This record gives sequence, C-alpha cells and structure tokens, in this order.
Amino acid sequence: MHAITITEPGGPEALVWSEVPDPVPAEGEVLIEVVASAVNRADVVQRQGFYDPPPGASPYPGLECSGRIAALGPGVSGWAVGDEVCALLAGGGYAQKVCVPAGQLLPVPDGMDLVTAACLPEVTATVWSNVFMVAHLRPGETFLVHGGGSGIGTMAVQLAKAVGARVAVTAGSADKLEACRELGADILIDYREQDFVEELHKVTGGIGADVILDIVGAKYLARNVDALAVNGRLVIIGLQGGRTAELDLGALLTKRAAVMGTSLRGRPLAEKAAIIAAVREHVWPLVAGGRVRPVVDRTMPMSEAAEAHRVMEQSAHVGKILLTA
Repeated sequence: MHAITITEPGGPEALVWSEVPDPVPAEGEVLIEVVASAVNRADVVQRQGFYDPPPGASPYPGLECSGRIAALGPGVSGWAVGDEVCALLAGGGYAQKVCVPAGQLLPVPDGMDLVTAACLPEVTATVWSNVFMVAHLRPGETFLVHGGGSGIGTMAVQLAKAVGARVAVTAGSADKLEACRELGADILIDYREQDFVEELHKVTGGIGADVILDIVGAKYLARNVDALAVNGRLVIIGLQGGRTAELDLGALLTKRAAVMGTSLRGRPLAEKAAIIAAVREHVWPLVAGGRVRPVVDRTMPMSEAAEAHRVMEQSAHVGKILLTA
C-alpha cells in the first residue's frame, strides 16, 4: 500500500507518499481500506517532531479516517467485511489501509457520504469527551470556545447549541466569525481586535463563561481564568500558545473554578471505546437528524498532504480539510 511517511521532522515537504508494508489486524482490530482521512493540528505537530505516536501505534500521521472494513482480526464481533465505517485512530490515517481497535469504530451516519464521514471521529470524540463528559456543560450555561472556525470549534458550537447552551467564540477573521454565527454562535469575538475577557464580561453582565474549551494553552491561561464564571470549568486541549504560564491561584479559589488538561490520542483503549460509545449514543442521532453537521473547507488527494498542511498552517480554512485516498 501507499502511506504518507515523515522522512525527517520539518516542514510540509517532509510528508512523502511512499510505498510501505500492508498492516495486519491484531486481536480485537479490524483492517480498513481507507477512503478518506482528515487533517488535524496534531498531525502538523507530529510532522514537526514534537508529538510522537503512542507506543505500538502506526508511525504515519492521521487521527481519523473513513472507509470499508477489509478484514477482521481475531476476537472481533459486531462488524463485517464490507461495512462502511469511520474510526478514531492513534495514527495511520494518511494511508490506503489502517488497522484500528474495533471499539474505536463508528458506523457512517445515516444520510452521510463516506468521504465526509472522515471529518467526524476526532472532533466529535474531542468535543463530547471534554465539553460534556469532563466539563459537564448544561443547558442554559455560557460556553466559550477558542478557535471557533477550526474543525473542533465548528463542532463545539453546534453541539453546545444542541444541548441549549449560550455559545461564544473567538476567531481571527470576519469570515470565520460569520461561519460561526451561521452555525449558531451567539457571541462573536475577533481576538485580533477585541479582548475576549472584556467582551465576554460585557455581554454576560460580568458573569463570564461557565465552560471554556481552549486550544491555546499558556498564552491564554490567566485570561481564561479571568473569563470564567463562579464554579466555571476551563478545559485545555492544545498548546498553540505555549506550555508554561503563571496562574494566580487566588483568582481560581475565589471563583471555585477548575482547570483541567486532557488529551485523547494516548488514552487507554478502554477509555477511547467508552468515548466512542458515548459519541454514538449522543452525537450520532444529532448528525443523522441534521442538527449537527461537519464543516468541510476543502478536499484534496492524500498524495498532496504537504499542501494540505500548508493550508492548515496558514489558518485560512474554516472547518475540516479532507484527504482522499
């Protein structure tokens, strides 16, 4: 088969469409013939040499895919060769074939084409596990997501609205903010021109956000705590703004707030399977019913993954960038 390999850490040119050995499914795994994968920020960080795959995972980038089951490993039940699926991966999505634990499979939602389904596993698992399973966003609460125009952001807006939350977003352009508004965002903040803490306090009467989903990290830590409401929950899932910051613990204690950091890729298989089961139960009906939809910025051949990474790094896209095998 062919896969995108990383010749050595570096720029997009490090991604090379190469011939590699076919994978073989182990106990509890299935082999998927990949139809499409999607680009995630983590793929860029892996290419740069800062985010190695977990032990035993495929060395190729790609944290989600869609395709058809080509073979079942020992001990797999409930799935059949030929089933159309999408899957959460620890790596290997940028390839013509990939093996995945059966607990990380999802059926393609009713009414959705197989290529578009590749958009769903990583963002739905990330948003549902963090916003709802960890931070417990409830109807009527105010939710802030940074990077509202990203794949994570566009999904977070829709899921938060679907459960009845008031949604605020930050984004860096009028086009991205308009896309968020069309998805249901109530509060639009241009982080290049506005201070998100001031704007959020202005529109909430000084209360702030009950839940914040943050991809920035250190750069936003203190301001995120300032933006939290009493009993607020800050969930950090990215480090685009750095790893290390100081925090006024007095502000945290005064607000009786919580700061949580999570990642998805390296979790034990049982935890991933539980998240996928929750996504199938809670999110898949919303997708099938048309209340939640993936936002696709563009679709490109997988052999052009280097160009897709350039698009990702320019941050001009809205939603997901798809790669077709």
